[in-house]
Amino acid sequence: MPHASKIVHPAGPDAPHAFDIIPLKPRNGTLDAKCPVCHGYGEWNTEIDLVSFRCKRAVCPRCMGAGWVETGSDPIGMPDIELSPKGQPEWVVRYVPGEDVADESIPAGNLASP
Repeated sequence: MPHASKIVHPAGPDAPHAFDIIPLKPRNGTLDAKCPVCHGYGEWNTEIDLVSFRCKRAVCPRCMGAGWVETGSDPIGMPDIELSPKGQPEWVVRYVPGEDVADESIPAGNLASP
């Protein structure tokens, strides 16, 4: 027997229901500020059933799902999987260059003087 459903399609992180049933990501000790795109969630709903809460999600391209960003130029280590020379998958740490974020997303205690 099919269940009742009310499916909505949030258009992005600023849409209603975009962050329903998604918890805020905890701060990683190496990252400084909440992501200005996803506001610390790391992902958002692209489709959600408001009755059963089944959903499809998109990972934030700005913070790569971490919810937090580096405010300076320090590289950010992200876990990744690559194929070894023998053709076997292996865990590696991929370093992504940090990018500056808008000043309004940086907590007051983290502002560096020029």
